[in-house]
Amino acid sequence: MISFFGRLLDLILPRQCSICGCRLAETEQVLCAVCNLMLPRTGFADDAYDNEMAQLFWGRLPIERSAALFYYEAQSQVSRMIYELKYRNHPEIGERLGCFMAEELLPKGFFEGIDMIIPVPLARKRQRQRGYNQSTAIARGIQSAVSLPLSEHVLRRNYYHDSQTQKNRWQRADNVEGAFSLCDADTIRDKHLLIVDDVVTTGATVCACGKELMKSGGVRISVLSLGYSKT
Repeated sequence: MISFFGRLLDLILPRQCSICGCRLAETEQVLCAVCNLMLPRTGFADDAYDNEMAQLFWGRLPIERSAALFYYEAQSQVSRMIYELKYRNHPEIGERLGCFMAEELLPKGFFEGIDMIIPVPLARKRQRQRGYNQSTAIARGIQSAVSLPLSEHVLRRNYYHDSQTQKNRWQRADNVEGAFSLCDADTIRDKHLLIVDDVVTTGATVCACGKELMKSGGVRISVLSLGYSKT
């Protein structure tokens, strides 16, 4: 139920849809009903073993499952949601969308057998500037729906050169070469890990994370992101 104080706060500071900017109804979170209906869902969870995103990793990283909630395209209305999450100090968007995504994927059995959630880490300097890690926000939302342990300390990002946004596939791979270090191998040994990112494009960042995690031994990898970009 919506509390009195929640109604009062919504009256003073109306909540807006993170895509279209329209005022949200009392029962809506992050997305209005229209934008939720029009969200370009990928449907990847219907076949999490063989889909467009999973094929990115074939021959590069052995993964169990792979899915994203929606197709991401730069400068589209949907991209505003990711921009708000990453650059406008709105980690709550990641948490609520992560929970929303997990609730949609639960009936499809996507989380069966997964032991732990691992968000893609940010470099310390980058996280201090932003104040939070957007992938961790998404992972916390997922965790709230599926009750799996989450670890931010298994992986460390060693450095951050610059954004992947304007780079091609090969430049993206070079940009994250050696970017991550495994910090706690014993915790994840023989575990099925879910790597969580905000948007997957070429898969370079996920591959770099996954290869480092697999150094622990017996590790299996699955991947989940909010967005998947075809470009």
